[in-house]
Parts: sequence; C-alpha cells; structure tokens
Amino acid sequence: MSHFPTFEVIPAVDLQDGEVVQLVQGERGTEKTYGDPVEAAERWIDAGAASLHLVDLDGAFEGERKNAAAIDAVLETVDVPVQLGGGIRTAADAETLLERGVDRVILGTAAVENPEIVAEISETHPDSVVVSLDAKDGEVVVEGWTEGAGISPVEAAERYEKLGATAILFTNVDVEGKLEGVATEPVRELVEATDVPVIASGGVASLEDVRALKAAGAAAVVVGSALYEGAFTLAEAQAAVE
Repeated sequence: MSHFPTFEVIPAVDLQDGEVVQLVQGERGTEKTYGDPVEAAERWIDAGAASLHLVDLDGAFEGERKNAAAIDAVLETVDVPVQLGGGIRTAADAETLLERGVDRVILGTAAVENPEIVAEISETHPDSVVVSLDAKDGEVVVEGWTEGAGISPVEAAERYEKLGATAILFTNVDVEGKLEGVATEPVRELVEATDVPVIASGGVASLEDVRALKAAGAAAVVVGSALYEGAFTLAEAQAAVE
C-alpha cells in the first residue's frame, strides 16, 4: 500500500486534442470540453490533490501519443505524482515517460496483449506500473472498450500482481461517465482477490459513491465528470472519507 497511506481522491485530467475533456462511456463524440490541461492540473493541486490521473484519450483510441506537448506542460508545472495512461503500447514508451517525470504508467491493452511487459518495466522501474482493467459485464475489455479479452477482472488482477504491478486501476465500463453511481461488488471482489491496491474509476457521481468505494476496500478513486461538473468539490470528497 506504499502509494496510498490513506484513501486518495485523484482528479482525472483526460486529454483530447490538447484540451481537457470528459467522455460519456468512453464514446468519442460525447465529450464535454473543460479547457487548458495545465490550468486544470493547477486547479486540482490548489484544491488539495495529492496526485493526478492523466489520460491521453487520442493515444488510447489511436494507439499513439498525440497529447505529448500538453502532458509535458503538466509535468513541468506540477510537483505531485502523476499517473498517465492512454496509448502506452511498449516498454520503451513507458520507460520514456517515466524518464520524463511520470511517476506511474497505466497499461491497459498492452498489458492484456503482452502481460510480460509489466514485468519488463517493473524490473527497471519498480512500483511504476499500474495495470488498467476495464470490465463490461464481468469481462475485461480492451482496444478502447470495443473487444472482450475472455478473462475476468479477478483472473487478470492475480496475473498482473505476480508480474509486478504496483496497483490495479479498475474501471466499470457499465457505469463510466454516466454520473449514475458506482457498482461496488466488482471492486470488493477484486480487493479480496489481490494484495495490490485497487484504484476505482468510473461512474462516481456523489460523495456517497466515494464513500461506498472506500468501504468496498479501494485504495483510491479517480474522479472526473463529477468534479468538473461541480457535483462536489475535491475538499468535500476528501472530507467524506476522512
């Protein structure tokens, strides 16, 4: 639990075409735009964020990194740990980012297609790989949530823990971006099956959701739309789980 001494609320800064956006259920074309990434990052840090969750959405969909300039600008500005996902397909990609100041890389599709990549990066950069498991109807999905991987989140988490993953980022696609609330049962199952911290993501709409995920055993929660839409403030979310 080295990274999360206490339950952490991590603001999401999702990037598309160099701007902060939030998508509904990961569907392109549903995005709402929230301006400049550096301003968003500074705003969350000023509000008390202990770390940030950056996602290169263009990278996730295209499989290559399109928001490098925006990400570099955020890395240069902030002094809290940053985890970054989206389009990181090779160990070399990951290592480049870690050298540039990203603290943890989030691997999704790459880890599902080539689990050994987790061990490879962990050998040179211990405690730096978060494996992102996105689940739809109890199955891990990949390639921007379009394809089933034929494995359950629990089976996947056990595999990546052995390979050196420092945390599991678990997104329940069924509820993602809808602001309709969270499903805690899949989170609880994962927490019980693995010893690495589980970071929950997807569907957080209320302070009640934040509390519920903590109660389910998550080590941290990533919050996007709810913060950007003002459903609650970061301070309120942190207070709710203290």
